[in-house]
Amino acid sequence: MFAPGGLTGRGPENMEWSPDGTKFSYIQRDEEGEHGELWYVDAATGEKKVLVSAAKLASLAPDANKVKDERERERLTRYHVAAYLWAPDSKHLIFDSHGQLWLFDLATGTAVQFTSAPDPSVDPKFSPDGSHVSYVRKHNLYVRPASGEGEKQLTKDTGENLFNGDIDWVYAEELAVRSNYFWSPDSRQIVFLHMDETKVPSYPLVNLSPTHPTVDNEKYPEVGDPNPTVKLGVADADRDKVRWISLNSDEEAYIPRFGWVRDGVIWAEVLNRTQDKMDLYFVDAKSGKSRIVLTETTPGAWIDFDHVEVRFLNSSGGFLWPSWRDGNMHLYLYSFDKRNPLAADAKLERQLTQGDFEVLGMEGVDESAAAVFFSANKGDPRQRHIFSVKLDGTGLQQLTHEEGVYSAQFSEDGKHYEQTFSGPLTAPRTSLCAVGGACAPVWEARDQVAEYGLRAPKFLEFKAEDGTTLYGRLLLPPDAAASGKIPLIVHIYGGPAGQTVLKEPEDPFDEILARKGFAIFSVDNRGTPGRDRKFQTAIRHEFGVIELKDQLMALDQLFAQYPQLDKDRVAIWGWSNGGSMTLYAMTHSDRFRAGVSVAPVTDWVNYDSIYTERYMGLLKEQAASYAESDMTKAAVNLHGALLLAHGTGDDNVHFQNSSQMIDALIKAGKQFRLMIYPNKTHGISGSDAREHLFHMIEDHFERELK
Repeated sequence: MFAPGGLTGRGPENMEWSPDGTKFSYIQRDEEGEHGELWYVDAATGEKKVLVSAAKLASLAPDANKVKDERERERLTRYHVAAYLWAPDSKHLIFDSHGQLWLFDLATGTAVQFTSAPDPSVDPKFSPDGSHVSYVRKHNLYVRPASGEGEKQLTKDTGENLFNGDIDWVYAEELAVRSNYFWSPDSRQIVFLHMDETKVPSYPLVNLSPTHPTVDNEKYPEVGDPNPTVKLGVADADRDKVRWISLNSDEEAYIPRFGWVRDGVIWAEVLNRTQDKMDLYFVDAKSGKSRIVLTETTPGAWIDFDHVEVRFLNSSGGFLWPSWRDGNMHLYLYSFDKRNPLAADAKLERQLTQGDFEVLGMEGVDESAAAVFFSANKGDPRQRHIFSVKLDGTGLQQLTHEEGVYSAQFSEDGKHYEQTFSGPLTAPRTSLCAVGGACAPVWEARDQVAEYGLRAPKFLEFKAEDGTTLYGRLLLPPDAAASGKIPLIVHIYGGPAGQTVLKEPEDPFDEILARKGFAIFSVDNRGTPGRDRKFQTAIRHEFGVIELKDQLMALDQLFAQYPQLDKDRVAIWGWSNGGSMTLYAMTHSDRFRAGVSVAPVTDWVNYDSIYTERYMGLLKEQAASYAESDMTKAAVNLHGALLLAHGTGDDNVHFQNSSQMIDALIKAGKQFRLMIYPNKTHGISGSDAREHLFHMIEDHFERELK
């Protein structure tokens, strides 16, 4: 279960489209990751061929799972860092091999080392004309001709606190930033984000395992702390000259997205610290003059742009803009004067999608067909499907139809797409499809359902106190005795970053527990994603209260529907926000006989600024709400047998959270079990650690519920 690939086997990795849209490439590795090849599928014929052999790929793109450093391994996998990049001519690739870049010629099958500096060169990009390659090294921007000669350093800051085109931890984690610099269409300039982290406090990640412990200080803004101050710079690619752009005077503001409208004109989104107002700026790159062309506000809510990006249309001089303004996340089309973008405000042309569903991602655009492709949960918030709609707002079509969860990756021209699908009783599979045409198989997982006898849960519906429908799922033991009550385990996440009730294969660990005689239950309370703005923002400025209320109401309705479940033997467990909710439930109710909390936030003041303030508000304005959600203050009210687990190398939810909870429980005279995983990050990854942890969880429930 906990080897790379799990029960299904390792699927395609690093999936990319060639710029000309003719090839869809991916790395396919064996189970151990020792043998991997770069393949491509011909978009026209569906034929599969090896692009780079295993012998060559072994050095060019080593398996990220074999990276020794826990934090670096988690960064590569969590943020899907690309192992290779296509050149604009679709005839060359750049590989990033442990921070050294290699240029690969597909015609000759040869690789030439492109960088050889002692420090890693990361986030490589070709200029649009293919003549140069840019990259970031030690927080500075560099460019080099594709011929490999004459590296040029464009920015020359020294010290660890100044970033040019590089990304800090909090922007990567909480604003989903994957790159902080972009080439102009004419390949002459680069716009980049400059970050100053001088005032951002550090958190010490301590490795206590060696004889002489080591400390790695991580820049991490907690609630109320100074954030990195940011500004845009424009660098000329042929000389080390930088022009700085000042958008507004708010030092607290974020710049989560930016790019080029066209040559000479930059766009940038500026988000305020409370994350309920976002301005779209157009900027003259030469003069630095700027204009706000669109302002989006969400009073009583937050700007939820995690799922959907703004997308500029090359031909028509317009852009696609996601908004929650009508109560659901939908797409809107705006236009502007392409010749003089700063002349006037952007003009709303039309709303492209409407209805009681959420647009979850803009996946592609076919400008020649005037169509946009997007993922949405229309018809069932527990499913994900791919849709298209015309830019005039007509012709909404559903491209995928089987019950389950789809994701898609479109070619640049929008003519073809890769789709990955899984359903409640269907193992994952990947196909390459022509829009409006046939699909060719690329990869199919091992059938974990047939091979291991996995079962689909019962999908259920409940009502919250305000009448809102809550979706749940229940997995009963396969052969429950006719007499005798069944103990119940609630698996919870409960937070704004994840749904647990989706129509996809059941977690194999649930099946293991079910075969031990437990029933496994999950419900998505208000505050979880995938539903309308009212549903998601019900938890604003109070973490814990609404979530627990919905969980308990759903539990009462579940017991009424399934009298064979034992009300007196109920446990709860979760990870991250689910770990926090486990602690909140066990300290604010007496319904749970046992619980397991893995890597929890125990006091939200400990967590990072961008995520927490988005939902909880600013500390100086919401001090009472933060105090009420502090689990350490409620330690004296702990009910049930608690197992607490955390990795000491967790750079996301710091170990200080569990440390504070341990101290509070001891002072309250509460007995509990504790498991510490030395140097493990938030995912407590690796088959040895995971096997150990999940055996502990299983043993805890066996001991406390039977």
